[in-house]
Amino acid sequence: MKKKYFIVLLILLIFFVISFLTNILGPIIPDIIDSFELSLGLAGFLPFSFFVAYGVMSIPSGLLVEKYHEKKVLLLAFSMAFFGALLFAILPSFVVALLSLFIIGVGMAMLQVVINPLLRTAGGEEHFAFNSVLGQLAFGAASFLSPNLYSFLVQNIHHENASALTNLLSPLVPESLKWVSLYWVFAAIALLMILIILFVRFPKVKLKADEKMNIKEAFNDLISNQSVWLYFLGVFCYVGTEQGIANWISKFLQTYHQLDPAVEGARTISYFWGLLTIGCLLGLVLLKIVNSKKVLVYFTSGAILCLLIALFGTTQMALIAFPLTGFFASVMWSIIFSLALNSVPKHHGTFSGILCSGIIGGAIVPLIIGGIAELIGLQLAMLFLLITLGYVLSIGIWARPLVNNATITKIKDLFQTAT
Repeated sequence: MKKKYFIVLLILLIFFVISFLTNILGPIIPDIIDSFELSLGLAGFLPFSFFVAYGVMSIPSGLLVEKYHEKKVLLLAFSMAFFGALLFAILPSFVVALLSLFIIGVGMAMLQVVINPLLRTAGGEEHFAFNSVLGQLAFGAASFLSPNLYSFLVQNIHHENASALTNLLSPLVPESLKWVSLYWVFAAIALLMILIILFVRFPKVKLKADEKMNIKEAFNDLISNQSVWLYFLGVFCYVGTEQGIANWISKFLQTYHQLDPAVEGARTISYFWGLLTIGCLLGLVLLKIVNSKKVLVYFTSGAILCLLIALFGTTQMALIAFPLTGFFASVMWSIIFSLALNSVPKHHGTFSGILCSGIIGGAIVPLIIGGIAELIGLQLAMLFLLITLGYVLSIGIWARPLVNNATITKIKDLFQTAT
């Protein structure tokens, strides 16, 4: 039993590391633009390189897990992350950044496919929902902390009052590229995870029929279903919105409000992810008392309002409204995913793989925003997010799941649920 608890803790750590490596791109985009003298259009290729890996690897990763099992895939995933981070730390340039981000993205896509079935087996099916929430909290905590690490490193590398960590990293990092120190830290984290996993014995995971990838009959059956494509587009729009906001917040604040990306920019992105995590907890409560479709409509409407305030309000309004978009976006992923899976009677494993491929929206939408920004400016370009948010809102109107989320309708039900 103790061993299983250790595996659960290890999986939560993996959730943390995935988020730590994934969501740092937004805070450092202004530095990358300045360091390599990029246009906004070229900068849009940075998140594209990372998230396109999800579109490429989500379904193949499921097949790799079935053939080689969890431990080997975990080791390969963290090896990819280690190599990608080390490559860029040693050879910092725009071209290498694109390659590095794609390699790291492949590793992260592989991890996403492995950890949920492993968490179900290690923690027990009866605790899977609770442990999944813990995983999301770990994910959110890392997203909150990583911008603060970036801020700390940039302000202390090559500084006379440096800490032990920054003293260690200073000789490895050019003074004009202090932010590259993050990738030395990422490489070290990935290497540590490889060493930990090498010495851990994992439980044998027996995939349920609905968790297995079936690229023949099931895949052909699903892609002929219109609902599958509609929900795929929903995931695409949600992740595109999330990354479109997170990746451009810091540059927006720098351009229109003259705020330092390493201070106010990093802090605002940290609050964005922090409120997204808090919103997840509130969403769990709301989904027990309100139909999920209504929750999706209300929260998406709130996100649209906050986005408009952030884009056209004062500096203080932007500093408050941008994080609040994260709060209102918090329930979108889980509701879209659950509505999708509850809208088809079978092939849920293959359908999940198709839905996860929709994470490629995180590659396309920031790229589109960057391209439009070249023509009309970043402020107006970010209005493109009204299209993606509008589609997410529409799901709450047209979705017709086979099974609705269970809600508490009476006080008596509340006490029965608690017991």
